Amino acid sequence: MGGGNNGRLSFQSPQGESHPVNKSELIAAVSTHTGVDAKSVATVLNGTEDVVTATVKKGEKVLITGFVSFDRVERKARTGRNPQTGEAIKVKASKAPRVSAGASFKKVVNGQAPAPKLVTKKAK
Repeated sequence: MGGGNNGRLSFQSPQGESHPVNKSELIAAVSTHTGVDAKSVATVLNGTEDVVTATVKKGEKVLITGFVSFDRVERKARTGRNPQTGEAIKVKASKAPRVSAGASFKKVVNGQAPAPKLVTKKAK
């Protein structure tokens, strides 16, 4: 992770290519931005994952207004096809997680609203 210009974080590989932000990098970035130690950030992030997962498993929706929502969808049983043989196969009913971006988050991503200014260097 490197400090970026204009309050932007830059996550780049050793070859200089940008890449998806992993959990460790996210924890470090939140720690730097908030001034909270990385261990505390990791504890809160892990706790958030646990609470969201358990709540959605029960069939309840988790909503962080403007940012993201987590929900569970029910998929009905259906008949599918084996792509190699064309044979009809039965696909069992299942449950799947659904994650949806909130309106404020979408506006920032689409350039309709400014992104938050991030602290990218620790205060001395």
